[in-house]
Amino acid sequence: MKNIAVIGAGTMGNGIAHTFAQSGFNVNLIDISQASLDRAIATISKNLDRMVAKEKITESDKNTTLGNITTFTDMDKGVANVDLVVEAATENVDLKLNIFKSLDTATKPEVILASNTSSISITKIAAATSRPDKVIGMHFMNPVPIMKLVEIIRGYSTSDEVTNNIMELSKKLGKVPVEVNDYPGFVANRILMPMINEAIITLYEGVAGVEEIDTVMKLGMAHPMGPLQLADFIGLDVCLSILNVLYEGFGNPKYAPCPLLVNMVTAGKLGVKSGEGFYSWTHGTKDLIVSPQFK
Repeated sequence: MKNIAVIGAGTMGNGIAHTFAQSGFNVNLIDISQASLDRAIATISKNLDRMVAKEKITESDKNTTLGNITTFTDMDKGVANVDLVVEAATENVDLKLNIFKSLDTATKPEVILASNTSSISITKIAAATSRPDKVIGMHFMNPVPIMKLVEIIRGYSTSDEVTNNIMELSKKLGKVPVEVNDYPGFVANRILMPMINEAIITLYEGVAGVEEIDTVMKLGMAHPMGPLQLADFIGLDVCLSILNVLYEGFGNPKYAPCPLLVNMVTAGKLGVKSGEGFYSWTHGTKDLIVSPQFK
């Protein structure tokens, strides 16, 4: 596999494109918005500049990486001659099913179709295609160029050959792939999201404040970031979506999202992306103040 298409130019999509391009792959980055594509290339360039400044790569490496990326607003053209597609669109099941239906007809039959979904069933996504054996999950962690883990999720029909190919491909990207089976939340979010939800419940019930909860988890459990700050980074809407997948998938009340989380998402307080969540944010940097609503 040498030619890769990445669907979606958001935070995850541009990170995935960056990682493949830096590893020498030809990448077609696809989004319906040219403005989103322009922002993605600017973000990748800025991240590469940081690596140059830290002497991790050379200016020539940066230019080669950027030269490996071509942008498209037409998905059919972008996937016409690729070996692998990695979908990194918004975490919405209907959107993903429509994308995979389109990819099934727009790509060659032997092309592997992967999804970066953090919780949606790979088996369900695969059922929208005529090649369920060639559909797989590649759940990268954010920020993609830095984080080593990739969850490789096998759908019910994903073949051994495809799984092995994607495991080996992930290693070529300098990642550590972990194979998991297709159940709600996979491994990462099945464990992470209930922890975040419990932290929100702890705040909701007045046990402690935002910074106190995060400090306990950072200093007591050696977490690099507290669960409420992490939720802001992930996006509270994404956290709510994943918790709903877990709740609906297992039918277990322990996965029910905290009412505070539901209210914050309804009010548009989504974390970093909206400028306010549990913390107030400016250009992605945490201010030293908790959001006014929690004071």
